[in-house]
Amino acid sequence: MMARPDGRLERIWLKRAHRGPMDATAHALLVANQGIRGNANYAGRRQVTIIGLERWQELTAELGADVDPSARRANLLVSGIDLQESRGRLLLVGCCGLRIGGETRPCERMDEASPGLQAVMRDRWGGGAWAVVEIDGEVALGDPVRWADG
Repeated sequence: MMARPDGRLERIWLKRAHRGPMDATAHALLVANQGIRGNANYAGRRQVTIIGLERWQELTAELGADVDPSARRANLLVSGIDLQESRGRLLLVGCCGLRIGGETRPCERMDEASPGLQAVMRDRWGGGAWAVVEIDGEVALGDPVRWADG
């Protein structure tokens, strides 16, 4: 029997423009040292942004709000992975490798999605993480997600 991977890629979004809409997609092309092809942050410092499904559910439950994870404006939603204090770690998403650069701090736009959301996201990396693409390739919904170092 095959071992179950730690996590899974649940959703993928591309941002058309700075502050622009987030478009859901079933797959995306990650390019080493550049980011996600077609994303507004392509070739920027924060090439890919990632949030954890379980942490998002915890935050919205704390607020008593039903807010879709797309409101976070991240590129990838993963399940089964804790992003807290993960700076420097390599996250494997399908065949790709993302080096976590740091925490993504929540902005005032979170309160537009639900009053109080920005404040509850400040603890324990609630806003997720940002990463640089080290190993490129295509990712797709349902891809396994795990830490390279265990």
